[in-house]
Amino acid sequence: MHLSTVKGVGPVVREGSEARIVRNTASIYELASAAIAGNGLQGEIARRGLGETVDLTRATFDLPVSHPDPAHLHLTGTGLTHLGSASARDAMHAKLASAAQHANSESAETLTDSMKMFRMGLEGGRPGAGEVGAQPEWFYKGNGHAAVAPGAALEAPGFAEDGGEEPEIAGIYLIGPDGTPHRIGWALGNEFSDHITERVNYLWLAHSKLRVASYGPEILVGELPADVRGHSRILRDGRTLWEKPFLSGEANMSHTLANLEHHHFKYDIFRQPGDLHVHYFGTATLSFADGIKTQPGDTFEIEVPDFGQPLRNTLAFAPKTQGATKVHPL
Repeated sequence: MHLSTVKGVGPVVREGSEARIVRNTASIYELASAAIAGNGLQGEIARRGLGETVDLTRATFDLPVSHPDPAHLHLTGTGLTHLGSASARDAMHAKLASAAQHANSESAETLTDSMKMFRMGLEGGRPGAGEVGAQPEWFYKGNGHAAVAPGAALEAPGFAEDGGEEPEIAGIYLIGPDGTPHRIGWALGNEFSDHITERVNYLWLAHSKLRVASYGPEILVGELPADVRGHSRILRDGRTLWEKPFLSGEANMSHTLANLEHHHFKYDIFRQPGDLHVHYFGTATLSFADGIKTQPGDTFEIEVPDFGQPLRNTLAFAPKTQGATKVHPL
């Protein structure tokens, strides 16, 4: 089952190739809230019933789910979670093996912080059921004011050095009245970052992540397939400038999803009743790594058959500002 929100129509559920309106439903947020109090999403949709069909190939989408108060939607993510290409993985394993042989010597310290974090995931990111594994890199992107609908522009701030796509799977969660996280489902996500700023100094990672992001158009309800396969591409002037396979799912990750979910929701601040969370689970596919320099007007497209309609966003840059931001005392 897939859920989406179509502009001018409202919440839509898709089973197979048929998409239909969910009756008497103002939003997916309202639907999910009722599902927590009742019999789950399937039961709540069955209770409300379905209306006329919708052609999703011609639809214009809103965010599949959003919060009535944008300040209560949290955009966050985890990095260094995917194994990457076979060649990169082999190179990583070779370096890790060399470090392990010299664990008591200074050569072990030649690993960068990123490599050390990746090693922690390889060695401890897949704990048994109910156990706690290694914690991943974690970052904050913003709140609902930074959430951009499918089809809309991802606008980099005027001071940005770069605007680059990050094709990822995002988990979407609603916190229940008792503080329990409930997963609505999974969506395609463009986590959108400033890779040039990050490259200057890894401690600027936090700055590079404070950007808008998009997710959708459809939410996949249920379990995420272990092996998610699709394509990430950049279109310029109607032509494909860059394209690469996009892999995700636990078969292509160093962490289990449950471990990543635990290390986000272990914090009380992220278990506040009624809050909505969109959490990005990382990627191993970036055009920036292949030397691509994006420019305004480029279109990012992330397509995975398991998720239905692709996620498309254009790139824009806000005007550059002059001088420092002024703070006015009261």
